[in-house]
Amino acid sequence: MDLDLSGRHALVCGASQGIGRAAAIELALLGADVTVLARRADVVRALAAELPRPREHQSHAWMAADLTEPGAAAQVRALATQRPVQVLVNNSGGPPPGTAADAGAEDFLAAFRQHLLGGHALLQAVLPGMKAAHWGRVVNVISTSVKEPIPGIGVSNTIRGAVASWAKTLAHELGPHGITVNNVLPGSTETPRIAQIVAARARAGGRNEDMVRAEMRSHIPVGRFAHPSEVAAAIAFLASPAAAYVNGINLPVDGGRTQSL
Repeated sequence: MDLDLSGRHALVCGASQGIGRAAAIELALLGADVTVLARRADVVRALAAELPRPREHQSHAWMAADLTEPGAAAQVRALATQRPVQVLVNNSGGPPPGTAADAGAEDFLAAFRQHLLGGHALLQAVLPGMKAAHWGRVVNVISTSVKEPIPGIGVSNTIRGAVASWAKTLAHELGPHGITVNNVLPGSTETPRIAQIVAARARAGGRNEDMVRAEMRSHIPVGRFAHPSEVAAAIAFLASPAAAYVNGINLPVDGGRTQSL
């Protein structure tokens, strides 16, 4: 199986922690030159220095940017002009927990700007280089909620579905250019995001967090939450040459929790 990403440049968003950080490490292990992007300069600077370098002359870089700010796309465009990006990992923290009925219009708009418009701006920034190389991988980290809405995260359920449809549309448009677009759907994963969800459910139900975690694990056939590296492995596969004929899919990495096909 060809998993070699030597000579490829990967841009990993939301790389300061959790799934984004794990994905950056996994792509580096496959030989990619990785640029890690997040808002905290000190964290991504340190991560870039720590990333594995299993092949000779492999180099990594970092970029501090807030993808909700208008200037972020221009920063990425400048990066991609100097050093074309062949692998884009779209990953960012989800909207705050809460019901859809209680959410305000600005809650939906803020999430739409961050997750769909932000991802679209990044895609447009790196797309010329992918088309020129006739090779590209776009992997969006979203949620199993695109298959089954998850209680208590109404805004996220709504916007993640829009991102999944955007990605499916792009898969048809960009496939002829040698570019694949796929979505990884993490289940409950040991990240700051799951801690936020557990805390919100505990407050809403008047329970302690251990009880909430136990209940959530009871719905997962393998009986535990994922480690970020397990989600990162799926991202790395979809970014690899081996996945050249995998395009336009939603891949759950959830221990079997999702009941739908």
